[in-house]
Amino acid sequence: MPQDQLKLAVARAALAYVPKNRIIGVGTGSTANFFIDALGERKDDIVGAVASSDATAERLRSHRIPVFDLNEISDPLSVYIDGADEISAQGAMIKGGGGALTREKIIASAATQFVCIADDSKLVGTLGRFPLPVEVIPMAHSTIAKTLAKLGGKPQLRIRDNRPYRTDNGNAILDVSGLQIEDPLWLEDQINAIPGVVTVGLFARRGADICLLGTPTGINTLRF
Repeated sequence: MPQDQLKLAVARAALAYVPKNRIIGVGTGSTANFFIDALGERKDDIVGAVASSDATAERLRSHRIPVFDLNEISDPLSVYIDGADEISAQGAMIKGGGGALTREKIIASAATQFVCIADDSKLVGTLGRFPLPVEVIPMAHSTIAKTLAKLGGKPQLRIRDNRPYRTDNGNAILDVSGLQIEDPLWLEDQINAIPGVVTVGLFARRGADICLLGTPTGINTLRF
């Protein structure tokens, strides 16, 4: 089954986790885009959404879904729905391929429930096949890269259109390949402690509560 069909299936399945008359958190990326499009069909059931990127906010508004700043929300978000670049059997994830890892992590931390939507290619035994994104202050990317190399990775500054990529926050991203992440909690803490790191795209301390995994035979629901 084509990957887009699997993404569409889990996006529609995620609607069952959207409570009525609430504000929800919405992630960034191709699978999240399928969810936003599906959410547009029942936009009148919710108050609105908090977006994890400028691109997500624009797509939500294109469906006439109100977009809120997280600072405007006094209560915890009922649910955060987003994809993943990789997810383990324990619910830890690598995220940030789309460059929105910091805002994604903030919104996930503000939500009561994190529902990950992904196709079955994203489920891995050990995290690290997908390069681990690390958002960094631009002036520090060289020194941070040296520290990341000491942790066993091969950091590469993300380049787009022949220039250093910039996140919605104005920061750079180092993509770290060559890792076998046996202890994601430990590595998340180690990288976050490096001066100049904004955040790492390891979601272990705040991993998924549920993963809706699209497979050719249907949707598997994983609970962590």
